[in-house]
Amino acid sequence: MANEKPSTQTQPHGDAATRKKTETSVAEAGSSAEKKVTPKNALLGLQHVLVSNVWLDPVFVAGAIGLPLALSSNMVNAIFIVSGLVTLIQATKLVRLPIVQGPSAAFDALMIAAGTAGSLAAAGTSIFISSLIFLVLCLTRVIEKLRFLFAPIVSGVIIFLVGVSLSGFTLSEFLGGAPGDKGFADPKTLAVSIITCVVVVLSQFGKGMVKALSYLIALVVGTALSLAFGMADFSAVASKPWLGLPKFMPYGGFDFNAAIFVPFFIAYLVAIMEALGVYQAATEIQGTKFQDRQVRYGLAGEAAGSAISSLIGGFTTTAYPQNVALLKVTDEGKTRTRVPVIIAGVVFVVLGFIPKAGAVLSLIPSPVIGGIFLPAAASLISTGFNTLRKVESDDRTQVVIGLSLLLGIALPNALSGLEGGAHVFFSNSILVGAFSVVILKALIIDLPNFIARHADERTKQAE
Repeated sequence: MANEKPSTQTQPHGDAATRKKTETSVAEAGSSAEKKVTPKNALLGLQHVLVSNVWLDPVFVAGAIGLPLALSSNMVNAIFIVSGLVTLIQATKLVRLPIVQGPSAAFDALMIAAGTAGSLAAAGTSIFISSLIFLVLCLTRVIEKLRFLFAPIVSGVIIFLVGVSLSGFTLSEFLGGAPGDKGFADPKTLAVSIITCVVVVLSQFGKGMVKALSYLIALVVGTALSLAFGMADFSAVASKPWLGLPKFMPYGGFDFNAAIFVPFFIAYLVAIMEALGVYQAATEIQGTKFQDRQVRYGLAGEAAGSAISSLIGGFTTTAYPQNVALLKVTDEGKTRTRVPVIIAGVVFVVLGFIPKAGAVLSLIPSPVIGGIFLPAAASLISTGFNTLRKVESDDRTQVVIGLSLLLGIALPNALSGLEGGAHVFFSNSILVGAFSVVILKALIIDLPNFIARHADERTKQAE
């Protein structure tokens, strides 16, 4: 019996070690052929480039602001370069997952508002400082203690309001401006925007590449229609060189404005929420465990990339969910290969050094952008709604969600007459909604739960 006891104790450890070794060997064997640059991996990488729509946000933002070609093409190229570099570093060194990086839609409305007010330098400064703050929080592991800010009820409300905020800018592009503007609701403008939007929607009923490339197909169709109507002019592309570098701080030097910084800082929280959700989805598809190291390193990589992007005319970078969805329909998730994503990162970097590519995208007519982005804004609203559905449903959570959305949507209009810093704060629906949901959650959900737990502990101690 004395000899049997050690055997019984060590057997589970041996089985676990054997199982782990076997799983590792199977994974390595299954993915060894996928670690090379094969024609298949090259095509999968190109598919990631086309599906990611990295170009969409900067083109939309630049068009809504009305940036000149030099600055708009610079923004597109800057985001291509940073998205590519961060994708490469994330896939090979940091989070080590097959995810593609790109600009976060959480910043679109803020960038447009800052740009129309002539404050892009302050916007870039706000992104730079926010990125450095979160980089320090990641490196010091403090980010792990702030997870209460990333609860589904908070992220759901904020993402929902991001979609609502973008709807106003999107409809302006869709309709050709505002009432009284030349070309507003012009038949040609409406024809282009509506047909472009319909192409995006109908493509969702397709399968395979048709569905995956819906935005790109709509871009081609809408642009071709614009050319037929004489609404597009790409002659300025000829003046752009084939090779070039983005300009350093193209909007001016550092310009800190607290009223602009706060909403950008809140938007960065939204970008983190998006990234964490994408990381989790990628690990689930691959059948691996989501580790704290991946959280720290992944978010640190995004923060560093966002800081660099702000210095050359871009904005934040975050993980893209649409590319993770591709892992389900290809064998990338099963084989755990990152080669296609690495190839996509290389392509992004190359495109970033071609100013003509940025110029072509920057000259896409506004109705085309409006037609493409209307479904995109709607998808953000539905994403926020689906996130809120994951929250435990009870009277208190419903009150918090309802009040937060109501205040975020209605309060900016009700207090539109305010001036100064109060106007900046209360005119931003995302900022109002974010503060509302965090404060209401603390007062209506967290505080009563804390008091109840404390009372239970005292009762147990008394017994």
